[in-house]
Amino acid sequence: MYALKSVAGALGAGLIGFYLGIGGLGAVRALAGYDAWDTEMSITFGYVFGVIGWVMGAGMWGAWGREWFGLRTYDRKAPGWQRYFVFNTDHKVIGIQYLVTFIVVFLLGGLMAMLMRAELTHSGHQLFSNAQYNSIMGLHGIMMIAVAVAALVGGIGNYAVPLLIGAEDMAFPRLNALTYWLIPPVALTLLCTPLLGGIETGWTAYPPLSVLTNNAQILFDVAIITFGLTSILGGLNFVVTIIFMRAPGMTWGKLPIFVWAMFATAWIALLYTQGFAVSLLMVLLDRVAGMSWFDAANGGDPLLDQHVFWFYSHPAVYVMVLPGFGIALEMISHFSRKPLFAYRYAVGALLGILGLSGVVWAHHMFTSGMPNYLHGPFLVATELISIPTGLIFLCALGTIWMGRLWLTTPMLFALAVIFNFACGGVTGIFLADVPTDIHLQDSYFVVAHFHYTIMGGEIFALFGAIYYYFPKMTGRQYNERLGKIHFWWMFIGFNVTFFIMHWPGIQGMNRRIADFMSDLNTANLIVSLAGFFLGASFLVFVFNMVWSWIFGPAAERNPWRARTLDWQTDSPPPLENFPVPPVVRGHPYDYGVPGSVHALFPGRGAEEPPRPPSTFPGAAPAPAGGGGGGGGGG
Repeated sequence: MYALKSVAGALGAGLIGFYLGIGGLGAVRALAGYDAWDTEMSITFGYVFGVIGWVMGAGMWGAWGREWFGLRTYDRKAPGWQRYFVFNTDHKVIGIQYLVTFIVVFLLGGLMAMLMRAELTHSGHQLFSNAQYNSIMGLHGIMMIAVAVAALVGGIGNYAVPLLIGAEDMAFPRLNALTYWLIPPVALTLLCTPLLGGIETGWTAYPPLSVLTNNAQILFDVAIITFGLTSILGGLNFVVTIIFMRAPGMTWGKLPIFVWAMFATAWIALLYTQGFAVSLLMVLLDRVAGMSWFDAANGGDPLLDQHVFWFYSHPAVYVMVLPGFGIALEMISHFSRKPLFAYRYAVGALLGILGLSGVVWAHHMFTSGMPNYLHGPFLVATELISIPTGLIFLCALGTIWMGRLWLTTPMLFALAVIFNFACGGVTGIFLADVPTDIHLQDSYFVVAHFHYTIMGGEIFALFGAIYYYFPKMTGRQYNERLGKIHFWWMFIGFNVTFFIMHWPGIQGMNRRIADFMSDLNTANLIVSLAGFFLGASFLVFVFNMVWSWIFGPAAERNPWRARTLDWQTDSPPPLENFPVPPVVRGHPYDYGVPGSVHALFPGRGAEEPPRPPSTFPGAAPAPAGGGGGGGGGG
């Protein structure tokens, strides 16, 4: 089978590169009079050459590498579903590759969460030692962070942005394919960390522990540096694509709000991701090259790592959340059949978050020992960033108000994003203020808050987007009843789990610890049972997606009767996305505006006007033209 042959070739080339890296380093060390084998240095060099071999073997050599030596390039033409297992430059294929890969990573990370909650059903040790629990917790944390950073951006962003702006593809298709094919080595490397003792530092990897701990830290460092590279290259690609490849007539005032969200996200990824990579690179150099960035006895400063780390990692929260806001507002406008309320203010809010995200990092460090005179400015900056996030919340409410709501599964998830993030925002106020943060720092209150903002905001948006674009991606319609069962099961399980989790946090239960005070047994048992209930909801999702992809009824070209360009082409779209290049004339959200049309297709006539969604089987009546509301114009 072609797909199996391609993956086997990539693995083989990766192994050859790995051993060439180890062998080459060993030869150089031997010639220099050192032992040929140095565990951490050998792993590092082997990994670098192994990743190069992997991406070349996956198809990058034929599609790109040959060009560097003046040779003719070629693409592997894989039939049907097998094209997802080769180096493919079609943005739609890459988006689905990202989505499927990170859904698998999400389910693995969720399984680790179930193991953690099984350990925390009762005080004392149930299943794991402290070291084993630390390893599971560290893997869960970094894998879920990877999902939050890349699933919506790399998956839905790659798939939808060129369609939404009327482009044929991303600006740099081969670079786009490279960013995906760097992901599997990252996942495999992280899954190998238990073989070397497991991740003992959690996903933050603070020194001095990260410098002194076992060899698994090397695998963690090189994997996450590689993951950061994919984020930087992806951000560059989105920025160039959105600036230079918009269809004629698509001015900045006519961009769909999800594209604006991706534009702001791409700038954050491009500007700040270097921080995390630099912090891990310094840890790597301390371990491998004998440097002393964080060794106070030799002039280093352990606190330096936290500043560099959080200079990226707080803006990274908005890399996770902004696309979720964008796709939620996108769906809310279409399924409310109203213009997006205060469109310009929503755009301003996204750009305001972009501007403020880089000046709030140290509110994570109020208890770290940094100078007290910095507490006030970072408290104020953190409170300020709640203003643009609040604007987005108000834009969503204004769009819903007096709308003709069509409560499909995607719409339910979009509404849940607003509700969940509001809860996370309220608890975030306590963590932004120094006095309460000192009490709540490193407690399960922080865990609950973080999950309300990231899982409750971004992950709910991700699942809503998957349901929204499923007909476009597959040409088939999912089962709406199963979709709504999944939503309510997940929504109830999520809120019971993490709302109750605030209580043990207030009582002083430390996060990232395998044990707790016995008087919190009842609260933790309830949280664990609710967590198991939440985890089971994803079985419904997996069944619905797999069954519908294979056996689902054929989907219409535009089952949601949406105005944007992504729904004005076939499902699935052709290779070039549109039969003829579109010309944009009106705003994407002008529902209820007589005679308004978003785009024309020269030679084909105007776009198909939105029809009442009640023509979709099982939909509640919701006429397309309903609703007033402001802020639509360009």
